[in-house]
Amino acid sequence: MTATNAATSLSTPRTGGQILVEALRVHGVDTAFCVPGESFLAAIDAFYEASDVMRLIVCRQEGGAAHMAEAHGKLTGQPGICFVTRGPGATNASIGIHTARQDSTPLIVFVGQVARDALGREAWQEIDYRHMFGQIAKWVDQIDDPRRIPEYVSRAFHVAMSGRPGPVVLALPEDMLAESALVTDAPPYRLAQAAPAPEAMEELQALLAQAERPLVMLGGGGWTREASEHIAAFAHAHALPVACAFRRQDLLDNRHDCYVGEAGLGMDPKLAERIRQADLVLAIGARLGETTTNGYALFDVPRPRQKLIHVHPDPEEPGRVYQADLAINAGMPPFARAASRLLAPAQATASRSAWLDAARADYLRNLEPGAMPGEVDLGVIVKHLRDTLPGDSIITNGAGNYTLWVQRFYQYRGLRTQLAPTSGTMGYGVPAAIAAKLHHPDRTVVCFAGDGCFLMNGQELATAAHYGLGVVFIVVNNAMYGSIRMHQERHYPGRVCATDLTNPDFVGLAQAYGAYAERVTRTNDFPAAFDRAARAGRPALLELRVSQDALSPRATIAGLRAKAAPQDTLGAPAS
Repeated sequence: MTATNAATSLSTPRTGGQILVEALRVHGVDTAFCVPGESFLAAIDAFYEASDVMRLIVCRQEGGAAHMAEAHGKLTGQPGICFVTRGPGATNASIGIHTARQDSTPLIVFVGQVARDALGREAWQEIDYRHMFGQIAKWVDQIDDPRRIPEYVSRAFHVAMSGRPGPVVLALPEDMLAESALVTDAPPYRLAQAAPAPEAMEELQALLAQAERPLVMLGGGGWTREASEHIAAFAHAHALPVACAFRRQDLLDNRHDCYVGEAGLGMDPKLAERIRQADLVLAIGARLGETTTNGYALFDVPRPRQKLIHVHPDPEEPGRVYQADLAINAGMPPFARAASRLLAPAQATASRSAWLDAARADYLRNLEPGAMPGEVDLGVIVKHLRDTLPGDSIITNGAGNYTLWVQRFYQYRGLRTQLAPTSGTMGYGVPAAIAAKLHHPDRTVVCFAGDGCFLMNGQELATAAHYGLGVVFIVVNNAMYGSIRMHQERHYPGRVCATDLTNPDFVGLAQAYGAYAERVTRTNDFPAAFDRAARAGRPALLELRVSQDALSPRATIAGLRAKAAPQDTLGAPAS
C-alpha cells in the first residue's frame, strides 16, 4: 500500500464495505465469489469501485460459490474468498466450508448478518453463526465495529493459512457495513510455518537408513510447487515408493519413477498390501484418515505394526488416531526443503530398489483398463485423455463411482492438476472447473461429473456461460446414484430402492444455457466429440451414456448378484 493511500485512509471516512474490500486488496485478493444479498450491499458497492483490480464473480447458488472459492484456494494456496447472505445463503454455503475443513484448504467466507439492533430476536433470516459453524471452521466471529475490520480480516488470513489450513467465517451486520469510520489499513499478512528440528531430521534419516521396505504417503494441504519438487528429489535419492492420499494424486507427478498410486477409495489391492508390508511409513501432510487407510484397516490403532513417521503442520494431528515413532510438526515447504538435503546411504538405497521397482510395476499394470460392460467404456475414454491432453490440464470431479475410473486411469502431471474433494462431496466438479478456468484461462480444464453429481450444481453452467469459460464438462450418465447402488447391491442384492434416477436431456439442458453439447453413445465416437467440444470456444458438455451394470472398474451388478445368489450342491446358482 502506498503512503498516499495510507494517508487517505487516516483522513477520509470510508464505509465498512469500502474498508473491507480495501483490506482484501491489501492481502492480495484479486477474485471473490458471491451470490448477492441485501445484507452486504455496501460491500458489493465497494467492489464496484474496485472493479479495475478485483473481480467479483456472481454465481447461481451459494454452494457453488463456496466451492468455487474453495477450489480457488486450492489452486492458489491463498484463501479463497466468498460472500453470501444470511440464513439460507449461509446454510447453502456450509457445504463448501465443510469441504475446506476436510480438504485443509484456506477459505474465508463473509456472511451478511442482520443489523446490530435486531440481533438476538430471530430477525429475518438471522442465524447464530458461531454455533452454526463452530465445529467446522477454524474460527468464527462477527465484526461489530467498522474500525476493527482491518484487524479482523488480518486475523482471518493468518488463521486460514496457519498450521493446517482451513476455513474462517466472519459475519457482517448490514448496518456495520454501511457505517463510516476513520481507520488505517493493516499491512499484508505474513505466513509463519513450523520448521522441522535438526534432531528430528537426524532421527528420520536414521530410521530411513534402517528400513528395508519404506513407503511414503503424501497428503494434506499447504503444498507448493517447490515443496512437491523437493519431495520428488528426496524420494528419488532414497529410492522410496510414494503413494498419494485420497484425491491428492497431483502432489507428485504420476510419471515419476517413485509414484506408486493412490491410497484411497478403489485402492489397488496390491498397493494396500504393500502398505501393510512396509516396515516404515513416512506420512507427510496426510492425516491418515478413513479413506486413505481403508477404513483404518491398513494400520493398527493406536499403535501401527509399521514404524510410523508422521509429519504434519498441525501439532495436534499426530497422535489423534495413530501413535507415531517420530512426530514432526512442520509446514510442507520447510519439511520438504529439509528432506531434500538428507544424504542417502548407497547400500540402503540399493537394497530396496527391488521393492520400489515392484511397486512401480504394480502401478503401471493397474493403469491399463479392463473390459467394461456397455457401448461406452469409461476406462478407454480416460486413457485417451491421459494420452492426449496437455500436461498442465486441470481435471476436476465431485463424488460418485464414476470418479474411480478417473482416479485410476488418468495420470496427473504436477501440483494442482487435480481438483477433487477429499470430503467426498457431490456437486464439486462443476464449480471447481469454473474456478480453475477463471484462474488459468489458457489451460485445458475438464470436469467429470456423474448424472447425480452434475445436477447438484449444474446450474453453474450459467456462470460458465456468463463469463465465457471454455470448460469441457463430461457427464457420466448411468441413470442412478452409482456408488450407493454398489453398496446396496453388496448388502441388499437385487433390492433396488431410492437409487434410480430420471434425468433431463443433458444435451438440451446444456444448449439452453448456451453451451456446446453432444451425446456420446459409443466409445469410438468420443475422441472426435471431445475435439469438437474443446474447440467450441465456450462451455461444452459431453453426455456419456454408460451401462448401469458397470459399478466400478472392478465390480458389476451382475457379478455382485452372482456372488450373493444361493448355490446348489454343484456350485451353480440355485434356480
